[in-house]
Amino acid sequence: MPARTCPRITATLLLAVLTSARLAAQSRSDTAVALHVGGYAIANYYAYDWQTDPALRNAIDLERAVIEPSYRVSPHLRFEAEVEFEHGGTGATMEFDPFEESGEFEQEIEKGGEVEIEKLQADFTLHPALNVLVGELYVPVGLVSARDDPDDYFTNTRNEAEAAMIPTVWHSPGVGIYGRVRRLRYRLLTVAGLDATGFTSGNWVRYGEQGRFETVNAQDMALVGRLDLILGGESTVGVSGFYGNSSGNRPKPDLTAPAYVTVLDAHAAVQTGRLRARGLLMYGHLQNADLVSDANRNLSNNLGVKRDPVGSAALAWFAEAGYRVLERATPLDVFARYDWYDTMYRVTGDVFDNPRWARHTVTAGLNWYPDPHFIVKASYAWRVVGLPTNNQERTTMLGVAALF
Repeated sequence: MPARTCPRITATLLLAVLTSARLAAQSRSDTAVALHVGGYAIANYYAYDWQTDPALRNAIDLERAVIEPSYRVSPHLRFEAEVEFEHGGTGATMEFDPFEESGEFEQEIEKGGEVEIEKLQADFTLHPALNVLVGELYVPVGLVSARDDPDDYFTNTRNEAEAAMIPTVWHSPGVGIYGRVRRLRYRLLTVAGLDATGFTSGNWVRYGEQGRFETVNAQDMALVGRLDLILGGESTVGVSGFYGNSSGNRPKPDLTAPAYVTVLDAHAAVQTGRLRARGLLMYGHLQNADLVSDANRNLSNNLGVKRDPVGSAALAWFAEAGYRVLERATPLDVFARYDWYDTMYRVTGDVFDNPRWARHTVTAGLNWYPDPHFIVKASYAWRVVGLPTNNQERTTMLGVAALF
């Protein structure tokens, strides 16, 4: 009989913990104790028509299922977690075959997704202007870090511009403070820095987020800051930034030169009446990118990284707008989005500036809400890459998202 898969074990243990916590909360008279469990799931169908890869086949993907429990144990302390099952999670089975290999037991990988704890933090709420976070924290850079639920973006997938440059959703062990002063909301964190072995041509530092090993290297720490001005309701404008060395967090000490990563962005999300609009401009710089590229070229195949050159600067921006054409029991939004991004915007040394990584995409579609907790998403994306010929990538997407 197949063994239980890793996602099933994880979900069972999590359910047991949440049930125990709920019973404990109900048994106490302290009104400050409260347990809340939320989350979402999203699945998408993709139909590809790519000149860059004519053999690319259509696909269906359970993109992610997320469980978000939070538990307030006192008026000043709350524990929060987020467990994400990507692409159906991972799993293994063991089988006994009496007809082959002399009745041997066989172990197989059944599913190649991921199960990841994206957030596990203690939140000490001391004062509206000063609070403390410690644990596995979101790195508050860009729009996705604050608006990552399916109803926070119109398209079937999160914005391409941001996803091509930095990790999404970016998280790391660390400690920080946050608060609000009048209409200003801020966050200031120190977290484990990136690992330069994961930097690539097409996705800049996105795959530098540490996660390939059991422990996270903290030889190089990073500073993260975010400042948002609340305009009213859900409307905000703000800036954020990340700064930290990435050479000391490599699995081996094979790069002695510093490789500081700087990421800066300006972002906005505005809602007025039936109209919602969002946008972001992001710039990134990598120190000694040519030396990083040389060091990565000599990495072991067993590390599972791409080993391609990386740009010294990356630039990206996007803007999207949606309008609610129906506002009754089953709302309907129509939208359009434009992404432009170049992950090799600047290069240093003998690194080749591959024009293939300058891309822009036009996406349009609709979101339909047959229920407030359920979204049907449909969109069409036309991407053009920086090649002289065979540079079109057209994708039709249909998806559903559940919110709870």
